Amino acid sequence: MVKHLLAVMLLTGLFSQQGFAQLPPKRELRAVWIATVENIDWPSRRGLPVEQQKQEFINILNTQQRNGINAVVVQVRPVADAFYASPFEPWSEYLTGKQGQAPDPYYDPLQFMLEETHKRGMEFHAWFNPYRAIMNASHNNVAATHITRQRPQWFLTFDNRKYFDPGVPEVREYVTQIIRDVVRRYDIDAVHFDDYFYPYPVPGKNFPDNSSYRLYGRGMARDDWRRWNVDTIIQMVGKMIKEEKPWVKFGISPFGIWRGKDRDSDGSYSGKGALSNYDDLYADVLKWLKNGWIDYAAPQLYWERGHRVADYEVLLNWWAQHGYGRHVYIGHGLYRINSNAAWSNPAELPIQITELRTLNTIQGSIFYSAKSFTGNPRGIEDTLRNHFYRYPALRPTMPWLKANTPFPPYFIDAFERANGLNLYWADDDTSGRTNQYVLYRFNSNEVINLNDPAKILAILPQMSDPQYIDVTYEKGRIYTYVVTALDRLQNESHASDPLYMKIVGRKARFMFDPE
Repeated sequence: MVKHLLAVMLLTGLFSQQGFAQLPPKRELRAVWIATVENIDWPSRRGLPVEQQKQEFINILNTQQRNGINAVVVQVRPVADAFYASPFEPWSEYLTGKQGQAPDPYYDPLQFMLEETHKRGMEFHAWFNPYRAIMNASHNNVAATHITRQRPQWFLTFDNRKYFDPGVPEVREYVTQIIRDVVRRYDIDAVHFDDYFYPYPVPGKNFPDNSSYRLYGRGMARDDWRRWNVDTIIQMVGKMIKEEKPWVKFGISPFGIWRGKDRDSDGSYSGKGALSNYDDLYADVLKWLKNGWIDYAAPQLYWERGHRVADYEVLLNWWAQHGYGRHVYIGHGLYRINSNAAWSNPAELPIQITELRTLNTIQGSIFYSAKSFTGNPRGIEDTLRNHFYRYPALRPTMPWLKANTPFPPYFIDAFERANGLNLYWADDDTSGRTNQYVLYRFNSNEVINLNDPAKILAILPQMSDPQYIDVTYEKGRIYTYVVTALDRLQNESHASDPLYMKIVGRKARFMFDPE
């Protein structure tokens, strides 16, 4: 509690000095990564009984819902394996304890996770690692059906791990096919790649792609060829997603430095020779944003403000200027809390969030990772729940994704009962556009302003007979209610006619005319 109060005091000083708005935005992505590789976040161990697996995931969602999170990014394919019923790849050993072994009793974890996530009004971003195939190449524990056994010529061993060779055309076709299968069969909201394309460099070791370079290099310099390989799969996957389901988003979470100013005039002021997406991972994220191949980038800015090589503030401002009209969400290193003096300051992460909110080309945050919230380190959960994410937020819209905004709902009844004010409304949208409702409440003397998130009473799922019980309703007070509809991309309808409450005798009456 002392730590949390210190953070609040520091933030209060920051607001008073710099005049930052304390009211959070109405629209903001607030997400958390849930990693499954090596059981980082979920399940807590391999072979955990099915009911415990399910309960652990539900617990994560419930905790993050209380934290104000409105999207989860869940790793469903960590090493050419599956956390879902795949016709192509074996069940993950991180799920059942043995690669290729299905859950027993049987269930489909991805379907389960989708249902539980959507039930809470959150988005589900399916996180794929496109090229990593075996975490430990010296352990022979892969299933007979694993692709490394079926197509060994597609793989290279580097630093005791096996990777798909990005230079092989059939590899790109295969990975695209894997993702197409999930997009087609599951109701995911986004496809998400992390920063692993070509592996991170290891001193004294070269990635052994001589053979594919000789076959497919087409006279290009090797670095350019590698970037072309990654560009190509990004284009392929992005095109495929929109062919299957135009509303499914495609996002990349790159390493936080695209390229340094010492190598490119358009680069960031990073430490000389710092690792970069462009030169070391062969991922030209800026090209993907410029060309509209992806819908969002979530750069991993896991450093503190004032870092010698990668200063958070410098990189934040650089990314804010290089989104090219696509969304940019900031990846925060929640796991860094207490790792050094800077991250022992309870105000470090709150100030990072405050700073990104001053930039209108940054649309939100993703936290790495779910496990790092355990124990409320430096009061971060208190800070989110009581300050930054105190009010719910709609997710940002993407105008380049075609959508038909729902028709507005309308109130049909309201009753004052012992359990609160019971509100009922109708929705004549027979097109299936409506995915959620937003219910607003205003005091009688307030102007109706739908841009104020503090007036959002609830964000509710679409239902056949929409209703809500306002348990915070105070008998005798006069309120005005308004309801809107959201589609799955969070496009909001016009508002309903206001529902004005008026006290007549001892009972509340509703009307559409305050006079």
